[in-house]
Formats: sequence, C-alpha cells, structure tokens
Amino acid sequence: MLDKTYKKGGTAALIKIAYRNIWRNMRRTLFCFTAVGIAVLFIVIYSSMIEGMIKSINETVQVYEVGHITVVSKQYEAESEYMPVQFPVADGKIWKELAADIYRIPGVRAVLPRIATMATLQDSTVKHAVLWGLDIRNEMAANNFNLTYRNDGLIEGRWPDKGANEIAIGRVFAQKSGLTIGDRLLFKTISAQYSEKFLRPQITGIFNFDYIKLDENYIVMDIERLQNLLVLDEGTQSLVVYADDENQSGVIASGMQNILGERNVITQWKENYWVAVLQAASSVYMIVFLVFIIVASFLIINTVVMIIHERIKEIGMMGCLGMTRAEIVRVFFFESIFLAAFGALAGVTIGGIITGLLSNYPIRLMEQFGSTFSEMPMSNAIFFQFSPAILLQAWLMGVVVASIFTLIPSLKSAFVEPVEALRR
Repeated sequence: MLDKTYKKGGTAALIKIAYRNIWRNMRRTLFCFTAVGIAVLFIVIYSSMIEGMIKSINETVQVYEVGHITVVSKQYEAESEYMPVQFPVADGKIWKELAADIYRIPGVRAVLPRIATMATLQDSTVKHAVLWGLDIRNEMAANNFNLTYRNDGLIEGRWPDKGANEIAIGRVFAQKSGLTIGDRLLFKTISAQYSEKFLRPQITGIFNFDYIKLDENYIVMDIERLQNLLVLDEGTQSLVVYADDENQSGVIASGMQNILGERNVITQWKENYWVAVLQAASSVYMIVFLVFIIVASFLIINTVVMIIHERIKEIGMMGCLGMTRAEIVRVFFFESIFLAAFGALAGVTIGGIITGLLSNYPIRLMEQFGSTFSEMPMSNAIFFQFSPAILLQAWLMGVVVASIFTLIPSLKSAFVEPVEALRR
C-alpha cells in the first residue's frame, strides 16, 4: 500500500513501498526468484568450468611448451613440425652465455634449455617417441610438472643423473611397452650432422604428468647427455624463459630481441594458438550468458505486466494522492530490481557452494571423453575455479540485465490514467 510519508522520504520511501509489494504474492515472487536464480546458477557453474579449462590450457602451455617466452631460430620455426635439431638458437652459441645475458633483464625468473626430437624405438611395441632433453633439476625447481598434484610428477624411481646414459618414461608409455625401472630401451635418432645415432639408456624413472601427450610419447633425458648424442656441443634447440610476472612477458621479450637479434624467433605464451582461441571465445561465452538471463527476465517481465494489470485501481489511488507518473514507474521498477537481485543472490549462493566443493575434485576429461580433447594442450584433470569475481560478475549480470528488460513493462504503469483506473 501507499506509504503516506513517501513525499518526505523521497526515493527511500519508494524503495520501501516496492520492497513491501514484492511479498504480497509469495507464489509469484518465488517463481521470479527461481527463474533468475537458475540462470545465474548456470552462469556461475559454467563460468567456473570455463575458467578452469582456460587455466589448465594456460598452465599446460607455459609448463610444457613455451614457458612465458620461448626462443628458437628462424630456420627451426619454419620446420618446427619435424622437430629438427640442425638449427640451434643463435647459431649454436653456448646456451649458458645466452642465459646469462637474458638474466640481466629485470623480471626474469628462469632461463632453461630444451631439446625435443623424434626417436625410432627398436625392439619395442611402441615404435616412435619424442626424446625430450631437459635441465631436469632446474626444470623441476621452476615448475610443477604434474599440474594435478603440484609436484614433479615422478611416481617411481628417480630422474636421470646429469650427463648419465639414463632416461625416464611416461606412465602410459611404460604400460604400452611393458617396460619398467632397470630395463634398457634401444632407439635411433638423427643428429645435428644428419647422421644416425643409436643409444641404449637405462630407465631410472617413470613419471605421470597427467598430460596424455607427454605420458604416452615422451622420453625425458638429461640435456647434456642429449647434446652430446646429437652433436650440439653446448647449443640448444630452444630456450624457455619464465618471468616473475607472466603479464610482463612482452617487456622481457623486447629486451631479449635486442640480445638475440633478428635471426631468432621470440614467442610469448599468449600467442599460442589454443590460448588465443579461448580468449577469442570469451565473447561467445558472454553472449550465451546474456541469452540465459534474458530468457529468465521474461518471467519478471510477465510478472510486472500482471502486477500492473491487477493493481490498476491502486495505481489510480497513487495518482490521486499526488504521486507523479515518474514515481509510479520507479515503484514498479524497484520491484523488478528486488525480484532480480534476490533471485540472482540465491543463484550465486548455491552456485558458490557447488563450485567451492567442485574446486577440490578434478574432472578427468581424458578418462571420460578419450581422444576428444587429446589435441588440446590441457591437463587430464580440470578443476572448477571458485572465484568471488565470478560470483560478483554473475550477480551483477543477473540484476542489470533483468532490470533493463523489465524497465519497459514498468513504464506501462505511467500511462494509466488515475480517474479511469478508479472506475475499474
């Protein structure tokens, strides 16, 4: 009912009237709460899952592929699909000297050499693999190679010693080939001089990075041993750089370009194909979210229209008591805002509880969908991301969109003539 003190209270009094009005029909109010709440709940859960996928891809790209910044020669970049070792960074300059220069750039946390080349396996059920040369101790100090459990990923044995004729293989690789700790694996690869090189190292460790691409196909070897095998001296196929702040990679990349010159290609992690694809898809996600909120808003629109129709005489009474058309519209608009705000709050609360619980339990996409996601650089375990920012964004989106769409039916109350309304 009309509060006789609304003239004294101004907007606060109109808000008070609107708040009282939404509870006059509990069934209708609960229907509105439910519609907006379900839409906002969907946004919270979907946003948390998408954020988890984006985080997984970003971390996978940074840890296993390009770091924050990666450096290769232009010749290697042109033939990278073949993983050639004939085109080292900076024409084969000693990588430690290059790293020393890069470390002088402010914000650089780690500079690591990496070599990846194809190997043909002999006397094995698995015929091909990627031989991955790492500065193992420094790599493990810079990153968690198992992104699920946040550790180095070693599940059995130990990592190869520096310069030793030893290797570590992935869990899936070990299962497929029937190999275990202590076995030797004979393989052939091609050196930087295009000659065939054979090696029969001993398996000292089995790892589980929870990243199917590496667990199936990669053999980890100490980089010094691999440099000797491939006749690279102290050069490296690529340099991977990690920054204290990943968002400063552009500044560091510019400084590296001055050091390395134009004959090398410097790539930032944000330039990775999959990272760019997901960033570009963010606008699509927002459109999907808006559609859900708009659909939910139609129930509030219908509710406001019904309220105006049912309260025609009350609207006439408001006009006769001196309320202007603008004030009447504001009362109904405030009612719409309350319906949207409380419904969105319910959706955010339930969504926050669900995502908070799910953030502790990974979704294992590879186990559930097989090879569907195998081409994406994504860890097997995807965690929902519980974030107050996601909850706030979903709540604001629910309130703002629903309120905007209910403004039009609220304006309908302004066109009700007081005298005609009282005659009904």
